Amino acid sequence: MSVRLHYHEAGADNAETLVMLHGGGPGASSLSNFRANIPVFAKSFRVLAVDMPGYGQSDKPAEHDQYFSFASRALKDLLDSLEVEQAHILGNSLGGGTAVRFALDHGKRAGRLVLMGPGGLSLNVFSPDPTEGVRKLSAFARTPTREKIEEFLRIMVFDQSLITDELIDERFEAASKPESLRAMAALGKSFSGPDFEQGMLWREAYRLRQRVLLVWGREDRVNPLDGALLATKLIPRAQLHVFGGCGHWAQLEKFDEFNRLALDFLTEA
Repeated sequence: MSVRLHYHEAGADNAETLVMLHGGGPGASSLSNFRANIPVFAKSFRVLAVDMPGYGQSDKPAEHDQYFSFASRALKDLLDSLEVEQAHILGNSLGGGTAVRFALDHGKRAGRLVLMGPGGLSLNVFSPDPTEGVRKLSAFARTPTREKIEEFLRIMVFDQSLITDELIDERFEAASKPESLRAMAALGKSFSGPDFEQGMLWREAYRLRQRVLLVWGREDRVNPLDGALLATKLIPRAQLHVFGGCGHWAQLEKFDEFNRLALDFLTEA
């Protein structure tokens, strides 16, 4: 199945390419997750901030195979169409899982990986499953109300001042459209379908040969910090940075520190 991906581009054409992949919360998009970060990274890279399949202005299929594999192929098709041979990838949550699947399936096409609380790679050693974040996400999918999306957004961050009425309204408007709800249902179904094992990325983490920066918020209630332990152990060239006073959106809650950390990792020799 081919899918059209929408993206926002910034930076110099002749610079190395950095792909940004957002998380999978209701109403998410590349700008929702990375609007403020894009100009910072565009000073050093050609940035492609991609709306993931089912989100933003990208296609919203109502049926597909395991999401990470599906989104990884869509990203490869996009890079092929833009004649990008290799790209670094910065991915949050669902976008982090997609980045890992892309690196596993198309190793030479993936440069360095910056993964913030990545889905699929995170294995909760001590925390219960499903996590609080996943439960809130499922509650919205069952009853898509503004109240439910506010509950979900508020557990995404440690700093509650980041969850404004404007943000809640923006995310609810995008998430409550019929095509968005159908796409969300397809995403959820894909993690329990016949090829669900493609989503268990932690089982293949040892195969990653890229340099990997794992970024976690100590107060992450979606993919808790203990989920980082196995990935840190298995990925040969991994490093882990933990932000205190931070939830699932390190790129926003620790904006300046995160930008410096990621840029240093991506540009160091």
